[in-house]
Parts: sequence; C-alpha cells; structure tokens
Amino acid sequence: MNIDINCDVGEGVGNEAQLLPFISSCNIACGGHAGDEKTIDKVLKLAKLYNVKVGAHPSFPDRENFGRKVMDISLSELKKSLEVQVMVLKERTEYYKKSLHHVKAHGALYNLTATDKKMAELVVDVVLKCSPDSFLYVPYQSEISEIAKQKGLQLRVEAFADRNYNEDLTLVARSNVQALIHRKEEVFSHLLSMIEKNKVRTITGKELPIKADTFCIHGDSKNADVLVKYLFDEFKKLNIKIDKLIY
Repeated sequence: MNIDINCDVGEGVGNEAQLLPFISSCNIACGGHAGDEKTIDKVLKLAKLYNVKVGAHPSFPDRENFGRKVMDISLSELKKSLEVQVMVLKERTEYYKKSLHHVKAHGALYNLTATDKKMAELVVDVVLKCSPDSFLYVPYQSEISEIAKQKGLQLRVEAFADRNYNEDLTLVARSNVQALIHRKEEVFSHLLSMIEKNKVRTITGKELPIKADTFCIHGDSKNADVLVKYLFDEFKKLNIKIDKLIY
C-alpha cells in the first residue's frame, strides 16, 4: 500500500530538511500568511532532492495572524491576492523544472471553504485560472469538494493525522487544548484507523466514516520532525510506503 503524507512548509519554522525526507507532498507558503521567494526556493531545492510533490499553500494575506483568522477583505481583493500567491509559487516551481502538483488553502481560508459556498467558489476559480491541471487538496465531504467536482478540477481529499475532529467532521478549533494531537503513538493510531478502516475517532469518542487520499502533518507543530520520522518507520514495518512517485 502507498499513502501520501503532506506537510505545510516554508512558514518560517526552518525544519524542512528534517521533514521532506519522510513525506511525499508539501504545501509551500507563498506570501500570504508566511513565505517569500527565498523561503520558497529553499523548500523547492529540498523537494527536488527528496522527490516530494510540490503544492501552493495560499491564504488570507494576513501575516500578523498567520492566516488563522477570518480576514475582513472583499472577495475581489482576496481573489487577486490568492492569484498572485499561486502564480509566485508556480513560477518558482517551473524555474526548478518541477510541476505544481496541487493547491491547498491555508488556515482560516481552508476551514471556510469547507462550508462557505462563495469562498469555496472563489478558491476553485483561482485554481482554474492559475493552474487548472493541478490537484486541489480539500476536506472530506466539503462544499469546496462538490464545487471543484462540478467545475472539473482534479481532487485529493485530505484528512489530518495530528488534529482532532468534531462529530460533523470539522476540525476541533485551535482554541481548544485538545485540537492538536502531539504524542507520536496517538498520531499513528489516529492515522492508521483512517487508512485501514476509513474511520476517524472524534473528540467525543465516536467513530465516523472518512475517506482520504492524502494525510497532513502540520509542519509548524513543535514535534513535526519527530512525527514524520516515526510514521515513516512504523508504516515501513507494515509494508505501507510513503508515496514518493516521480512525476
């Protein structure tokens, strides 16, 4: 079995060299909540070295709040910013002779697209305009997944290995101390259930169906490097490979 593990990177943590050997796709901050040409290029060189699929990780243009708060901005301004962010990443990716494999929204924008039709349509339209051959990473059974299907975008449904879920399959808010899963054994168990049983245990203890093509570990988590190495080693014992396919 092959699986795809992705990480959000280029966000100023500086741990990419420890993450990329053990993952198969990365989502690079491209100027909205974090990142600039220098950080983008650093990650792209590592992605090329370790054969990691490259994605753009656009967000609300809000560095102060790291893109994790809904921003008071017009849809036209937001769309223009997202287009610039995706194109910056795409151009740098092409410079390094790689293709832009996917686009994944960040933070508050990602969460909004799961339930907000207008925001979901906006992000889908940005991808269609800037990189229509790329995949769009989306939450399971989300508003954006349905709109993207209708408009003909390729999708990869995403689930989170290091985050707890509510009973409606939204992510537990970061304001809750139980939002993040830090212990490597718990992250592994959480993820293995999604892979083998297509089920996720919610914060209330219920097991609910979920399906995903890619699984995220947040690159800015304090022990992200430990988590990805542990998952890589444990999956190897089960003959589950991190899917580093050449593309």
